[in-house]
Amino acid sequence: MTLATGVGSLPGTDIAEAVRLVVGELPDLPHLPELPERGATATMTARALALVDLPSDLQPAGWRLTGPGGGTGVDQRRARSLLAQDLDQLEEQLDGYQGHLKVQVAGPWTLAATVERPRGDKVLADHGARRDLAQALAEGVRTHVADVRRRVTGAGPVVLQVDEPALAAVMNAQVPTASGFGRHRTVHPPELSQHLEWVFEAAVESGAEPWVHACAPGTPWALLRGAGARGLSVDFSVLAAEDRDVLGEALEAGDGVALGVVPSLGPAQPPTDRVLTDQVLAWLDMLGLDPEVASRRLLVTPACGLAGATPDWARRALALSREIAQHLS
Repeated sequence: MTLATGVGSLPGTDIAEAVRLVVGELPDLPHLPELPERGATATMTARALALVDLPSDLQPAGWRLTGPGGGTGVDQRRARSLLAQDLDQLEEQLDGYQGHLKVQVAGPWTLAATVERPRGDKVLADHGARRDLAQALAEGVRTHVADVRRRVTGAGPVVLQVDEPALAAVMNAQVPTASGFGRHRTVHPPELSQHLEWVFEAAVESGAEPWVHACAPGTPWALLRGAGARGLSVDFSVLAAEDRDVLGEALEAGDGVALGVVPSLGPAQPPTDRVLTDQVLAWLDMLGLDPEVASRRLLVTPACGLAGATPDWARRALALSREIAQHLS
């Protein structure tokens, strides 16, 4: 059976309404919504830093680690409070729920590319700092997944979606330095893989299935599978031919694939569920995959997060995802 879910972010600032929307439109695989319009303490980066045991605070340039003895700042406490409130809403509205559930967290390389060290520039610039951040994230994931499973006791399996929008830029030396005049040096595949493995293994040990989501062209999907990702969540429109082959191999191996075929922003001429369903079927046919077999590990999602969409399109995008999944089933 093909399921539908969301990527993570939604427009608006009302978490109760966001959870109601997700539960109503995606009853077979709801997810914990993210509402970045609430401010810097509700962004993807903030939610991940809320999980780690490394003190941080907000600076004009963004989030920064404060180093030993820095203490938990007011911004990090606010991020933790918002996450706890969101989990309270999820727990309340999924009371008695039995089924799949998904939560999201920013991955180690996206964090390293967006968070600053205590003395400036990105964590990415320091081998030891990025190692420490990845290991702290892995420990935070263990605690987070355990908390989710405690709150929603009927959830199973829990999918942990690791968001890595910056992974391709890290791998290809495209992340700007603090001055803006240079680029951080590339990180080589063995180190990329190791840091991801720490997070994926923590998810598995906590009873979750690790997936990865990225919307950026050039994302190394084969590397992610090799590091232990059991599911790949992609923007279908930016995939290269070789990427589609990797997804086909994942489905054949029994791993999951979430195809982001619904536009994240409302287009002038919205596509119909039938047109988008035909795109998925044509892709499966091109790969020589039996739709009935592939549908057991195939999901349908919007192409990327919906934070930039209008509320009407966000609702329609989730509904379209559900309708396409029903057709494929």
